[in-house]
This record gives sequence, structure tokens and C-alpha cells, in this order.
Amino acid sequence: MESMTDINNSILIKYLLENEQDVLWGLTVSTAGFQHIPAESVYPPQNHPTNYLFSTDKGRVLNEYQLIYITEGMGNFVSASCKSINLKGGNMFLLFPGEWHNYSPSDKTGWDEYWIGFKGVNMDKRYEHGFFNKQKPVFSVGMNEDIVQLYKQAITVARTQKAGFQQMLAGIVNHLLGLTYSLDKHTSFEAMDVIHNINKAKIIILENLQTKITPEEVAQKINMSYSWFRKIFKEYTGFSPHQYLLELKIQKSKELLTNTNLSVKEIAYQTGFDNPDQFCNSFKKRTGITPGIYRNFSQGKDL
Repeated sequence: MESMTDINNSILIKYLLENEQDVLWGLTVSTAGFQHIPAESVYPPQNHPTNYLFSTDKGRVLNEYQLIYITEGMGNFVSASCKSINLKGGNMFLLFPGEWHNYSPSDKTGWDEYWIGFKGVNMDKRYEHGFFNKQKPVFSVGMNEDIVQLYKQAITVARTQKAGFQQMLAGIVNHLLGLTYSLDKHTSFEAMDVIHNINKAKIIILENLQTKITPEEVAQKINMSYSWFRKIFKEYTGFSPHQYLLELKIQKSKELLTNTNLSVKEIAYQTGFDNPDQFCNSFKKRTGITPGIYRNFSQGKDL
């Protein structure tokens, strides 16, 4: 079921139902909407559903996650795990179930906010694995048209509620979370002014696979200490420099095994391994099969 209010250019989806099958999908959406809050106006507006209302004097606790995007205006946010943070257009913030929080726009500016509320084991696992945490609930994503379009799409899907609408909304939430995570991470590295060096390091590694270049030598080429280079590189790519180098070697060897008739020995040396035994051991450890079996499989030959 769904109820909608259209007041002063605001759209509110009051609530959405979920069935047992929807829950098995791993993520369900309970609310989605947009609201324009003029300067010097009451916040939150009284057209919210009762279970979402809160007093900015006392804050509130929800039983779901909510991802809120501010596209215009300023305000502030505070939670049990995070001290007060000033918000502005281009900020997103994530509310966690069971976590006290409070937020409101500035009286001087008001703000425009998009939101979507959701819950499920898929998001719980992302929280458990540290992709999102209560100590850093605010994200700098900038003014992003793709994010706005995703929220608008969610509102449309919630309004029509066609068959499978919960699964469609779950996909939109996953897209929003992925964009939020990626854009915020990129912004933080831009502020550290290291993106150029990391990209330069990746090119150096790629162009020197056959030369047995070491990560320590790569760090030297971009004028960074190895300890700092390793830390930043892993934060940015998800791999340590040694892991990244090995992944590229294995990836290149897969291409050569599939698309050439080069021997395993030749491929080992072309991808920068010390010898064929090291190559075979590393390949099997990474893929679970030998280079020969991989070649037969990738070329469609009988095993």
C-alpha cells in the first residue's frame, strides 16, 4: 500500500508494504521521497507518517536504514556515534537502525532533501564488513545528476507499485549505495592529492610486468616512501601493491593461455615470474586449477 502527499512541490511516499518473498530478496524499501523545506519553516513537516516524525529537540531512533541526499541549502547532523557535522548541498548521510540521530536544515536557508528508507540482510552484511559505519555517516558526493535521477526513479516505482516493485527498489538502493561509497572515496583521495600518483603507479606496474619490477621500485619512481605508498595504494585499490602486481600477472597469463599457443614456460617469463614452477604454483593458488587445465577450458577443448 502507498499514500502520497503533494504539498509545496514536495512528494512524500508514506509507506510501502513488503511480503515474505520480498524479504528473501535481501533488501526491502519502506519509504522514498523528496521534500523542499523553505527557509524559516517548521521542520520536520507534519505530513510525515507518525512513525517517521521526530522532534529536533529530542531526535529519534528508527528501525531501518535511511539514505538522505541534500541538494540545496545547509543544516546540521548529529548522532550517538558522531559529533555534530555541518551539512550542505552535495552531502549525503546514512541513518542506522537503532542509532539515535538528529538533523535539521538551517532556518536561514532551508534545504531540499531526497530520502529512501530500507532494511535487509544485504545491507546488514555491508555494515558488518565495514563498508558503512556509524562513526562516518556523512558522505561528500557533490551535486550529482545520476543520484537525483535514481531517487526520482525510486519515487516513481514506489508510486506505481507494479509487480516486483520491491525488487526494483532494491536495485535502485544498491546503485545509490555503490555511487555514494565510490564518490565519497574518490573525493577523500582528491583532497589528499594522491590520485595522480596512484594512477601513475598503476601504469608503471602495467608497463613493466615483464621486467620483474618490485612495488618498492614503483614507490621510488613516484617519489613516495614505500610504507605510505603501500597504505594509500591499498586504501584506493583494495589491493596491496604486491597483490595488485600478482593479479595483473595472473590476468595477463589468462589472456595468453586463451589467445596464444605460447608454452607455459614462455608465458611464465612474459608475465614476470622467476620461473615456470613459481608461475604454476601462483596460478593454481589464485584460480584453483593449473595453467594447462585453464587453457583447455578457455579454448573449449576436452578436459
